[in-house]
Amino acid sequence: MNMKEQTQSIGNYRYRILALVFMATTINYFDRSIVGVMAPTLQKLFDWTNKDYAAIMVSFKIAYGIGLLFMGSIIDRLGTKIGYTISIVVWSIFGMLHAVIRPAFSLIGFITARFGLGIGESGNFPAAIKTVAEWFPKKDRAFANGIFDASTSVGAILAPFIVGAIVSLEGDNWQIPFLITGALSALWVFLWMRTYQKPEEHPKLSKEELAYINSDSEEETTEKIPWLKLLPKRETWAFSLTTLTDGVWWFYLFWGAKFLAEQFGVDIKNIGLPFLIIFLMADAGSLLGGYSSGALIKKGWSINKARKITMLVCAIIILPVSLVPVITSKWIAVFLIGLAAAGHQSWSINGYTLVPDVFPKKAIASVIGIGKMIGVAVAIIADIALGAVLDTAGNSGYFWAFMIAGFSYILILGFVHLLMPKMTPLDDNLNYINNK
Repeated sequence: MNMKEQTQSIGNYRYRILALVFMATTINYFDRSIVGVMAPTLQKLFDWTNKDYAAIMVSFKIAYGIGLLFMGSIIDRLGTKIGYTISIVVWSIFGMLHAVIRPAFSLIGFITARFGLGIGESGNFPAAIKTVAEWFPKKDRAFANGIFDASTSVGAILAPFIVGAIVSLEGDNWQIPFLITGALSALWVFLWMRTYQKPEEHPKLSKEELAYINSDSEEETTEKIPWLKLLPKRETWAFSLTTLTDGVWWFYLFWGAKFLAEQFGVDIKNIGLPFLIIFLMADAGSLLGGYSSGALIKKGWSINKARKITMLVCAIIILPVSLVPVITSKWIAVFLIGLAAAGHQSWSINGYTLVPDVFPKKAIASVIGIGKMIGVAVAIIADIALGAVLDTAGNSGYFWAFMIAGFSYILILGFVHLLMPKMTPLDDNLNYINNK
């Protein structure tokens, strides 16, 4: 039986749920990308220094980290349906609040709005990955994660084109892009509330599809697992290490337009094509990374070997991005950043999949929250350092930023393997299943 026949026989309602996760994450990344795309224009409009801009980025990340302290736990406790809804409502309100900020209070206004946006957006990935774990068997989760994670690039691609079409070089109409996400979010909440239920409770899910979804999952209790039980596990810290590279992705997202503007003179009207290339390549990385490790598992490779070999390939193809600051060709620089973005997205979705590979479903959002909180803390330090260096030493700060971006992945993977050499799954009580 081929894949098409198999899908028809068991049903494909799970892909409707995945489509909604894709939509939510697209809105999420469109919302967070707008400031990065407009950064050179907003700096001129509001007379921000690089330290000021870094402070705005840091406020988002501090809130994102704080949100991860409790958002993952809220989603595990209230369930995916309500938890995801709370997250998108909060980030949409604060996203639209950017539009009411006046020049006299631009710095404190943007810091406040970005802080609220960060609190709301911190719930997206814990909720999205938990949704995938609830609706897909282990052998399909990396590919499903790859599909929804590709939407991060869709949001990042849409931002420069929409902003470039609406906002002038002088900054006229800069408020409008922040308002667009409000309507999109309202539509999403309506569709989500009408569509989502747990698989075992969903009236439109066939028995065959439910059996397929649960085909490689252990039966679990509903008792919640507190953070104090999750923190000592080496697997929690192994995943947390993989999220340290989130700072690299955010560097491309929030500082990429500034780098291209300062290094190659790319303005707000011409940033669309470079970002299209970079984030289309990133999309390809999401899909190929998810497909590759899943295909290796279906060929008989262990989950441990399939995930880590895929992540090793990602780490190797990212290495050349360290050369970007010394390259004189804009398009070669854009290609290398795009290649690194593709490698990062593939790395990221395989890293996310490590959590449901080893933890029970009821702990997934909490572990994702812990890990990403640690990643955010490192990204905050990186933003503060880069803003200070750019103000004092000029563009030489980009040399060190790209050097770290190139070499961090391969070093981190070595430590992940040391902490979790066999990826032995944990049962409902966080005991190793093979030791029972």
